[in-house]
Amino acid sequence: MVNDKYELTEETILVDDVKLHRIRALIDMPDIGVKKGDLGGFIQSENNLSIEGKSWVYDGAQVYGDAQVYDDARVHGNAQVFGNALVYGNARVYGDARVYGDARVYGYARVCGNAQVYDDARVYDGAQVYGDAQVYDDARVHGNAQVFGNALVHGNAQVFGNALVCGNARVYDNALVYGNALVYGDARVEKTSDIIIAGPAISSGRFTTAHKDSKIGVRVNCGCFSGTTEEFLSAIESTHANNPQALKQYRAIHSLIIASLGSQE
Repeated sequence: MVNDKYELTEETILVDDVKLHRIRALIDMPDIGVKKGDLGGFIQSENNLSIEGKSWVYDGAQVYGDAQVYDDARVHGNAQVFGNALVYGNARVYGDARVYGDARVYGYARVCGNAQVYDDARVYDGAQVYGDAQVYDDARVHGNAQVFGNALVHGNAQVFGNALVCGNARVYDNALVYGNALVYGDARVEKTSDIIIAGPAISSGRFTTAHKDSKIGVRVNCGCFSGTTEEFLSAIESTHANNPQALKQYRAIHSLIIASLGSQE
């Protein structure tokens, strides 16, 4: 098939001893903000960027090795996609993000900031990985989940639903974090039994998440509150002193956390 979408220019850079060529658009692509003659990012060969669809590499972004960007996917900023990585669907990789190894980013997923997705990891659906977060090994992040901050998700772990994993949290091995879970601080979730999600609350509709934490033993997260089990009990006694029904529910949640995860180490 003839490539009438873009051409490789004579402007080149050397990355990991590989020569990359800046691309130039041969046609107008108004849906993605590209006009005929516009310069794009850098690729090693036509194998890296589909000659069909609305996929594009912008700015100083780089795609090389056996990596491929296709469908309506876009890579821009200073992002790098290399190795055998695939970025497709309506996915976006941007900022200083890196996707490599045999990783896959697809659907409507977003990987940005200084985030890294590598090995055999998968980020898909509407999931987002950003900040300095890393997803690797055989981990999966999907649904509307978000992984950010300095969080690490690896092993065979999965983060999905509306879950948020952030801070210095680590989710690994065979752990599943899902639903409306909020995992942060110095969380260490190695297996599904290391985390509890309870709710919705009668008073606010919020969910309470409790998980193992390397610094305080067990961390409880609920709305703006984050702290130990003892601090959680004190907070609910104070906040819901005039709401017996809500207080009863939160006391039950506190008891469940203690029975399942224990309290502060």
